[in-house]
Amino acid sequence: MPKITVLPHFEICPEGAEVELESGSNLCKALLEKGIKIEHACEMSKACTTCHIVVRKGFNGLEEMDDIEADLLDRAWGLEPDSRLSCQVIIENDDLVIEIPKYTLNHAKENH
Repeated sequence: MPKITVLPHFEICPEGAEVELESGSNLCKALLEKGIKIEHACEMSKACTTCHIVVRKGFNGLEEMDDIEADLLDRAWGLEPDSRLSCQVIIENDDLVIEIPKYTLNHAKENH
């Protein structure tokens, strides 16, 4: 099983985390199941950017993003070349190191 390292985020995951996830899993859903409460205001329907992550290691091992995800990411706070929407990332066989950006464009936290 691939190991996913979540770098420390002051609010969502202050200590950082290391979790093993099944290949074929949706990254956002799997993180939520492991207790990492990443924002996901659109309920993972690819309509916002609140689940934006930066893949610090393993980006090239992921399936390419589609045009809709790429267009949405243009609106994400802190966009970087290795940014993705975690709700659109399917875990492959490679280990990942991800960073959750400090802010999102979400004006109010959802009750997730």
